[in-house]
Amino acid sequence: MLFCLKLCRVLGHGTYRKLTPNLSAVDRLFQRGFVCVQFCRFISGHIGSPNRNVTYMQSPEAKRFCGLKMPTPRIGTHNGTFHCDEVLACFLLKQLPEYEDAEIIRTRDPAQLAECDVVVDVGAEFDPKRHRYDHHQRTFSESFSSLRPEKSWVTKLSSAGLVYLHFGHRILAQLTKQPEGAPHLEVLYDKLYENFVEEIDAIDNGISQYDGEPRYAMTSNLSARVGYLNCRWNDENQDTEEGFRKAMKMVGAEFLDRLDYYYHSWLPARTLVEEAVKSRAQVDPSGEVVVLDQGGCPWKEHLFSLEKELAVEPLIKFVLYPDQSGQWRVQCVPMGLHTFQNRLSLLEEWRGVRDEELSALSSIPGCVFVHASGFIGGNRTKEGALEMARRTLRATGREPPAETS
Repeated sequence: MLFCLKLCRVLGHGTYRKLTPNLSAVDRLFQRGFVCVQFCRFISGHIGSPNRNVTYMQSPEAKRFCGLKMPTPRIGTHNGTFHCDEVLACFLLKQLPEYEDAEIIRTRDPAQLAECDVVVDVGAEFDPKRHRYDHHQRTFSESFSSLRPEKSWVTKLSSAGLVYLHFGHRILAQLTKQPEGAPHLEVLYDKLYENFVEEIDAIDNGISQYDGEPRYAMTSNLSARVGYLNCRWNDENQDTEEGFRKAMKMVGAEFLDRLDYYYHSWLPARTLVEEAVKSRAQVDPSGEVVVLDQGGCPWKEHLFSLEKELAVEPLIKFVLYPDQSGQWRVQCVPMGLHTFQNRLSLLEEWRGVRDEELSALSSIPGCVFVHASGFIGGNRTKEGALEMARRTLRATGREPPAETS
């Protein structure tokens, strides 16, 4: 029994680390626990027993004595002012089974960080084999594209991006209860990086969205809201632990909410948009109008993606769909996801005109409105909305000539 206790102590401290220099902290943790438990079982049941039916140390007290309680995993990050990237990195790690009960150690002490199973945003070291994920060192310039050439993003990674790159597939599989290799999981993986994590990477690394001075300030993004949870310069209490916990709760809730939307709403919409794109020639001979039978469907990103995948030519100009009142909308396709410019806007003379006046002006029954900027219009019927799109195509010479017999 005494030897068993000594063995457990050896396995739990620095001696075992020296004997297993090539193992990660997590691997070492599980292996030493396994060895100690097996040895305890061997000692308690067999040593000194000529009769296999005779066992020793089987009392509850003895079992508790010889039973090994696994050390709590530790996630290390820096103390002091916190930022959105390490907050998200810590939250993401805690979604994995091996880290869900992990203690977060906020320090810059190298000795304490060395004892952590994984370290993010501190330590000046990037070594995935040892689970070290810092990006502040002068030699670091990695992006998604540099570490995974099949991906296109070139934004320098922060600790959030590093953790997402290395653990993201497992995290999404864990949260959605789907197989890690499922094709739609890869779509979600890309979507969440491009529309959630990359922004945090860029802001933490000081990368602007555009050149020149912005026309207005953006102070309500997630990174900014995390920043507001830090202590104010003139607060008497400068302890950041409570603020860090609040930030993790807020960032985690937003990540899970975004995942829920993309998984349960955005991803299923792709099927509807694909069907509409493939059947567009049945809507109008030009092939530049698609009809979605369900309103509220998030179609823009899917449309741009499918146009590339299916080599759509000419590009689609209008999307028709019903609104909540049962009337129909005709919406112009923008030049890109992040622009208000349209590939083709509704006719200028219709803009800002409504109802009967618009119907009389356009000679199309049932008109409801055309927005002053020309990006969207409405009609009481699907046929009327389609005619609004066709008239616009015809006025700009884009509608193909009618077939002659």
